[in-house]
Amino acid sequence: MSKKTLRDVCLKGKRVVMRVDFNVPIKEGVITDDTRIKGALQSINYVLEQGGSLVLMSHLGRPKGKGYEADFSLKPVAEYLAKMLGKPVTFAADCAHADAEVSALQPGGIVMLENTRFYKEEEGKVKKTDEMTEEEYKEKKAALKEKQKVLAQKLATYGDIYCNDAFGSAHRAHASTAVICKYISESVSGFLMEKEIQYLGNAVENPTRPFVAILGGAKVSDKLAVVNNLLDKVDTLIIGGGMAYTFLKAMGHDVGNSLCEVDQLQYANDMIAKAKANGKSLLLPVDNIAADKFDAEANTQVVGNDIPVGWMALDIGPKTTELYAAAIKSAKTVVWNGPMGCFEMKKFAAGTFGVCQAVADSGSISIIGGGDSVSAVNKSGLADKMTHISTGGGASLEYLEGKVLPGVAALSDK
Repeated sequence: MSKKTLRDVCLKGKRVVMRVDFNVPIKEGVITDDTRIKGALQSINYVLEQGGSLVLMSHLGRPKGKGYEADFSLKPVAEYLAKMLGKPVTFAADCAHADAEVSALQPGGIVMLENTRFYKEEEGKVKKTDEMTEEEYKEKKAALKEKQKVLAQKLATYGDIYCNDAFGSAHRAHASTAVICKYISESVSGFLMEKEIQYLGNAVENPTRPFVAILGGAKVSDKLAVVNNLLDKVDTLIIGGGMAYTFLKAMGHDVGNSLCEVDQLQYANDMIAKAKANGKSLLLPVDNIAADKFDAEANTQVVGNDIPVGWMALDIGPKTTELYAAAIKSAKTVVWNGPMGCFEMKKFAAGTFGVCQAVADSGSISIIGGGDSVSAVNKSGLADKMTHISTGGGASLEYLEGKVLPGVAALSDK
């Protein structure tokens, strides 16, 4: 990795302001999944072991950016982390006014700031309304960008070194993820960020072949650039989930009431042609599990690629699962983003879990690219068989698209 990491800087007696991804699910004040907190522990413990102190910052959910909202407070996360570490975590109730808490920090101590997104300037985004003229929009945007710089400068005063360990937010050019780097002398990667970049980067740029990518999920439009970019890199591209039916429709099949983006039919045809021209294998379903309604108790039937009128395909069929498993079996590198069907409903989970089993059995370098794929792998009980499970859905996708992630680009070079 060409960017500095925590290993490259002296931490003794230093205060590290660390961006973590503690955007965890909380129900009635109780954290229901602590995966992201556990993911940051290696970096947190390393700083403390090296004689440094920590100021942790994160976002949680999507508050309105107009101040405190109880449902999005990070206080329960600070309390949970304290129990996990077995040491106090001081909570600062306002991320932009935490001087007292930060100045009291001693080596080995931790402060956690309140949700950075309680400030609109963290994201620095202005929503254009119908009443707003283009000139007004530009003025508001420029004014908010100036405020974003001020917030970033303030956050930078809390530390001697900045560390970004929030891969899940690395595709955002926010005050706490990228802009802050302009106002602090050293900006380094945490160990989770390093691991994400190492696995995803190697998979895309220097894969051990054969390289198989599996794309699923609902919409082609969410993965336009990913499909295009991966067809330059992979040996085999497998497509499942709702997005497959746009491809099948483009090939002339009747898809019934299945999810289909008519405005993407030409794109689908272009990608089929590109795969053929590049000598790449593009695998699409050969059979499907169709339902008479979108319901866990729906009537189902196995059909070919012409879905009956009034029915919808909600999973790949058994022959398709076998076809995909055979392609995965020979792979040395597998990247998977998106389920093969509506796996949350038992009747439509077999395809996703079948592919999951095939990836687990392949012995390949297997990278699960965030989002619903992670949920599916966890639900299958095969998570420990995967080489790397990414913590960033959107960030993983943008990395697979070949985009530069602002939160990575802003870090100090080695």
